[in-house]
Amino acid sequence: ANHGTIFFDEIGTISLETQAKRLRVIQEREFMPLGSGEVIRVDVRILAATNSDLHKLVQEGRFREDLYYRLNVINIALPPLRERREDIPALIEHFFDKYCQDNDKFLGPDGRSLLRFDAEAMQILMDYSWPGNVRELENVVERAVVLASQPVVTADVLPDYILQQSGMRVRRDASGRLLADASLFEMVADYERRVIIEYLEKANWSQTHAAEMLHIPLSTLNQKIKRLQIEIPRRSEGARGERG
Repeated sequence: ANHGTIFFDEIGTISLETQAKRLRVIQEREFMPLGSGEVIRVDVRILAATNSDLHKLVQEGRFREDLYYRLNVINIALPPLRERREDIPALIEHFFDKYCQDNDKFLGPDGRSLLRFDAEAMQILMDYSWPGNVRELENVVERAVVLASQPVVTADVLPDYILQQSGMRVRRDASGRLLADASLFEMVADYERRVIIEYLEKANWSQTHAAEMLHIPLSTLNQKIKRLQIEIPRRSEGARGERG
C-alpha cells in the first residue's frame, strides 16, 4: 500500500485498542505487521468512512479524540440515500453491472449488464426510504440479479418488506375486502390477483397453461403467485404431471 491509499471503513465501530494502532499509522507513518518485530514505514493517503457521529462518540469516551482530529482534516458529509434519490438509477446500473459479472449472467457483448427494472419496480425503489442507504440498495440489486429469469426485472423479485412499505402487499378487512384507504398499488395488486386466479381456474390450476394464456413467462407467473399470496389447490395424482 506504500504510496497508495488506505481506506478505513466503519472507523467508528473499531475498539479503542485498534484505534490506537490506526493512529500510529496516521501519525507516525509506520506499522508493525502481525507476528513481526520489524517496523515498516509507509507513505499513504488515508480515507475513512463511518455512519456514526464521531464527535458524539468522542464525548462518550468511545472514540479517541486525537484520532478524531487526525481524521477530520477534510470532512465530506454524504446525505442519506433518501435525500439524493436522483442517484438511485445510476447506483442500480452500477450494481447490475457488478453482480451480473460476478454471476456471469445477462451480460452484453461489452460486458455490461442487460438487466433493468420495469417502470413499476423502479418507482417502488425510488419511493422507498432506504434506511440502510447504499448497502441496502446493493443487497436488493444483488438479490434481483440472482432471482432474475429475464432481462426485465419486475417488482415480484423485490423483498417483501419493500413491497409492504410500497403498499403492494394488499391490506384487507375481516371480510377480505380492500381497506377504504387502499393505495393505488394495493388496488392494482388486488385486480392483478383476481385476474391471475381467473386464468388459473380456466387452466384447471395449471400454472404452465395459465402463463401461456396470460402471455407471460412461467417464472413471472410463479413470482406473482407468491407475491400475491395465491393458494394453489392440491391437484389429483393424475393431474400432477401437468403442474407448471
